[in-house]
Amino acid sequence: MGVLSCGEGSHWGQASLPNPNWYPDRFRASFVPLMASPAAVHRFDFLVLGTGMAGLTFALRAAELGTVAIVTKKNRADSNTNWAQGGIASVWGPDDTVELHVRDTLDAGAGLCRESVVRTILSEGPARIADLIALGTRFDEQGEGGTPGQRTLDLTREGGHSRRRVLHAKDATGAEIERALLKAVSAEPRIHVFENQVAVDLITTSKLGLDGENRCVGAYVLNGATQQVDTFAARAVILATGGCGKVYLYTTNPDIATGDGVAMAYRAGASIANMEFIQFHPTCLFHPKAKTFLVSEAVRGEGGLLLGADGQRFMDRYDSRAELAPRDIVARAIDSEMKRTGADCMFLDITHKPARFIIDHFPNIYARCLEHGIDMTKEPIPVVPAAHYQCGGVVTDVDGRTGIPGLFAVGEVACTGLHGANRLASNSLLEALVCAHRAADSLHSETPPRFDGDLPAWETGQAIDPDELVVVSHNWDEIRRTLWDYVGIVRTNKRLRRAEKRLGNLQDEIREYYWNFRVTADLLELRNIATVSELIVACALQRPESRGLHYNLDHPEPDPAWSQRDTVVRRQTHPPDPTLSR
Repeated sequence: MGVLSCGEGSHWGQASLPNPNWYPDRFRASFVPLMASPAAVHRFDFLVLGTGMAGLTFALRAAELGTVAIVTKKNRADSNTNWAQGGIASVWGPDDTVELHVRDTLDAGAGLCRESVVRTILSEGPARIADLIALGTRFDEQGEGGTPGQRTLDLTREGGHSRRRVLHAKDATGAEIERALLKAVSAEPRIHVFENQVAVDLITTSKLGLDGENRCVGAYVLNGATQQVDTFAARAVILATGGCGKVYLYTTNPDIATGDGVAMAYRAGASIANMEFIQFHPTCLFHPKAKTFLVSEAVRGEGGLLLGADGQRFMDRYDSRAELAPRDIVARAIDSEMKRTGADCMFLDITHKPARFIIDHFPNIYARCLEHGIDMTKEPIPVVPAAHYQCGGVVTDVDGRTGIPGLFAVGEVACTGLHGANRLASNSLLEALVCAHRAADSLHSETPPRFDGDLPAWETGQAIDPDELVVVSHNWDEIRRTLWDYVGIVRTNKRLRRAEKRLGNLQDEIREYYWNFRVTADLLELRNIATVSELIVACALQRPESRGLHYNLDHPEPDPAWSQRDTVVRRQTHPPDPTLSR
């Protein structure tokens, strides 16, 4: 197991300085000043961080056992789930089997999937899909016919699947699932949703300086309305915070995807694995106001050509299938051309097709491009690859348990072993659904005990209001640019070491800023993307091969010795913070 010394110390009060010798040199005094007391104290049986499919599914099931608090950074509909376009993969058609789905998943995972986990999740998928339908999720249906009394759902097929098994709701499947789950949550009186609140850190007994087995007993949360840090105590805390796409300059993810759950779990002492495996989508619309808009692979499927800034095609130099090569090959080719030429983007051209054909086949893409002044019937679409999905995360079992009792992680934030080195399309929503249900079920048989002690409030100490917010925005931009330039689709050892050094320098500035100024939502997100960025680099440096989504020019081939081997990082543990004593 690897050990990474890139965590930030957390404390609850600044009345006196802790002994800096307890912390790595790079992270001395990297403590977060907090808002003045008094602040609210909430006690629930279960605390869920995140309102995507994983968090909502868990909450609905756990409400049978007790009270549930759901904390979300924005409003309750803001989640990665809500942005999911394609669909949810599960065995549903008469010509499909779980064994075929397992085989496809293992093939995509490039030798790193945990087969027992794959079989469990895929086997339970159909039952969980039925649950969604029972809650009112409206998947697209076929025409009239089918077995009386049963819905005949329309199934599509995506890259890597040998059968049609992707259930969908137009091109907004995630939004439809989110709608149904939110409606069910709103009808459950034991579930309370706290909007516009940002989790700061997890509360563990070891951080409180208590003897005995370390366990998670709650979290500190910045209240957006009062700007105070409230205390949430719970029997169990469930991380359902999604991914970390915003650590990259270009991403398909919403602004909330700043890796908060991974960063908090790491600071609490949980193991993090396989963060080097970040999936990139090859064609995202390149426009300052449309950074999260995908241009479907179907455009290339209908004859769209990829062009460089010189107007010439380049894909045939990378693969005999040219524009129809698999997603990872196309993404690497675009990335290579951008680095070789210094261009900001490449171009996707389908203007050789009739205008009516383009508009009929791609009405949404045409309309969105036109909103930004691009007429795809007359001019090529500027595109860049974009960070799309985090395949690694907090190490868990298939029931969402982390190495810290009382702390669970479900959905994209977790690393269960399902995806391995490369996620099979549309398996992500299925994982969130199944694992959240299993996590809640596990609590039916083994509910963590209540924490009877008082949790200390976070205090401001001598921290003052931020004076120059440009520091936050500058560091945010520099981290994202560093990850994009040096830890993107194609890596080298030199680029990774350069990123490691630059991120270390940025951490110096970030911890100084945190020490002197009160926290804000932007500061907390900056803190988290800095931590997650270092975790990605640390995992990438551990893997001396190219496998799945990790492509290193210094090690261009897979190494059989690294098959079934995860890259794991864990924060060094330290004595409890002396400022906790009361």
